Amino acid sequence: MTLKLCVLASGSSGNCTFIGTESTRILIDAGLSARRTTERLAAIGERIEQIDAICVSHEHGDHIAGIRVLQKNHDIPVYANAGTLGGILRDRRCSDITCCQFTTGAPFSIGELKIEPFSVPHDAYEPVGFVIHAASRSVGVATDVGMVTNLLREKLRTCHAVVVEANHDETLLREANRPWSLKQRISGRQGHLSNASAAGLIAEIAGEGLEHLFLAHLSADCNSPHHARRTMETALAAAGHRHVTVRLTGADEVSEIVLLAE
Repeated sequence: MTLKLCVLASGSSGNCTFIGTESTRILIDAGLSARRTTERLAAIGERIEQIDAICVSHEHGDHIAGIRVLQKNHDIPVYANAGTLGGILRDRRCSDITCCQFTTGAPFSIGELKIEPFSVPHDAYEPVGFVIHAASRSVGVATDVGMVTNLLREKLRTCHAVVVEANHDETLLREANRPWSLKQRISGRQGHLSNASAAGLIAEIAGEGLEHLFLAHLSADCNSPHHARRTMETALAAAGHRHVTVRLTGADEVSEIVLLAE
């Protein structure tokens, strides 16, 4: 069995990650429009009609913008926990969404994939990260995280590929032309991970099994691909993890495709 991973979009304008096998294909979040989601799937050789489910990490618009039209037009099941479902239904535009409700911390299955949702700190009703298992291979996705927790370390430690937030460079955030209250929210315990925090996390938990690392949710004005990659690669090298390939994601194009074979 081969597990295919591609980040279709990541950033404040929309987040969506494709994970699939030959027989089961899911999206983690659907923050792009239905049209753009369809186009980006086509760009990696996938069809929207073959998507088996959308698993939602939390109810913020950049993670759910496309779910209503995707479900209406293609009858795609949406999976969310109680808190996220409540947040989705508070948006009148999504009031007719039907969801399969999962419980945070309780694994569930979609076809060949085992989905393990776990709690993360973020300013949403009940935000989660996911570990997706296909036979002996696993992918961790944690794109909106305010701080590193022991649970986050535990869940990502055994993954073969990880999509993790590296939202901002701390110096660029301090110098940014943004309201102080917004800077506090971003850097707070319920906000977003800095490059340094993400690098410290991965350098600590990376083992021989971790092969691919995607840096997600990079801020357009408080970060840069150069800052994010350099911080992560420096930390990994210092910890002796030169075997990990660091990849970038963005809002305007799909990421590289990774195939995890048995």
